[in-house]
Amino acid sequence: MATEEKQEIGRQLEQPLTRPDYSLNNPDTLTKYKTAAQISEKVLADVSKLCVAGEKILDICQKGDKLIEEEIAKVYRGKKITKGFSHPTTISPSALVTPYTPLATDEKEAATEIQAGEPIKIQLGAQIDGFGSIVCDTIIARAKDSSDDVVSGREADLILATHYANELLLRLMLPPGLLASGTDEEKAKAASAKAPSQSQITHLLEKVTKAYDCSLVESTTSWLFDRNEIEGKKKIVLSPGESAKGEGVPEVGEVWGVEMGVSLGSGKVKQYEQRTTLHRRTTQTYALKRPSSRKILSEVQKKFGTFPFSLRQLEDERDAKTGVIECVRGNVFRQYEVVGDKDNSPVARLLTTIAITKNGVTKLGAPPALDLSKFKTDKKVEDEEVLKILEQPLSRNTGKSKNKKKKKSTKKAGEESDDE
Repeated sequence: MATEEKQEIGRQLEQPLTRPDYSLNNPDTLTKYKTAAQISEKVLADVSKLCVAGEKILDICQKGDKLIEEEIAKVYRGKKITKGFSHPTTISPSALVTPYTPLATDEKEAATEIQAGEPIKIQLGAQIDGFGSIVCDTIIARAKDSSDDVVSGREADLILATHYANELLLRLMLPPGLLASGTDEEKAKAASAKAPSQSQITHLLEKVTKAYDCSLVESTTSWLFDRNEIEGKKKIVLSPGESAKGEGVPEVGEVWGVEMGVSLGSGKVKQYEQRTTLHRRTTQTYALKRPSSRKILSEVQKKFGTFPFSLRQLEDERDAKTGVIECVRGNVFRQYEVVGDKDNSPVARLLTTIAITKNGVTKLGAPPALDLSKFKTDKKVEDEEVLKILEQPLSRNTGKSKNKKKKKSTKKAGEESDDE
């Protein structure tokens, strides 16, 4: 080998290995998050239309998954990147808190139908190159062939409490001083303020829920998102139960899945009898013995990676029901138990995937804006501290939309622009 060739090889070996930049500093990362979010929002809207009284929850879940697959197939064609589900379609009726997705082979569960007037939680998500966007919305199920009537009474209390509590939580995700204005001294003072503790966040949110005679759902958790990860190192736990504890505060450059859960009852939860059908691959390894266990592990790794999946999404549902047992025992899979309100009181949930940038909070994937004119109640938030926070914008006006409407009333606080 010539001396020049040896020298060139030596120089190449000395060069540090460059790792891909998966942070929000890389425009491609944000594009992938937004692409996944657009798919999630579109399918959420389509699935919401299917949730009418008399429809089977299983059928809606299957149709939702098919829609996600169809939309995913339209983007990043020919690219050597993974894409798929960040969360299967789940439909949780009335008092159920956790995502619910029945199996076709469980005859009783498969026959479960939506009832008119009950709150239905729809959760689903897509991922592009491991960047997932998960969304959840709560709607009041309507009877077939009925129009979108005005909702009143306790159902309206529940939806409005969840809406305003969610808008408050999104604003509490902003790092102190991020959107501060005024003199340099005033900005520095705002930036030096401490982020609210998780107990303070819970206290503020309870002011909203109590105004509507509702309660926060016990241990409602928001997680830090990352590539191929929807339960990162940081988490915010609202109204924590036993052994539940939050960790860390939101910072610029992070993506979070922000969750809100509200109950018409006490908010305390219990495990229900329904079969656990939602699972997620862990990073643990275990020498699985059963062929059915090894088979579904291989299938899950190929199709879903470390994102949640339903047993009904696997090739052989009956084999999956058998093989998953050893996978859970060996901690290869984590199972999501079916949890609901302890007193069987109706529950509402929202989940928004957000990015925190130097300009504030950007909703990457979110439930649709609530039409407040459709919900009537004599209750309202009157706490001055809460109202002041709700009046604050989620993000700085970067000039992308010049013709802004005049400042909205307190009743519609929380619906300001969320431009990046």
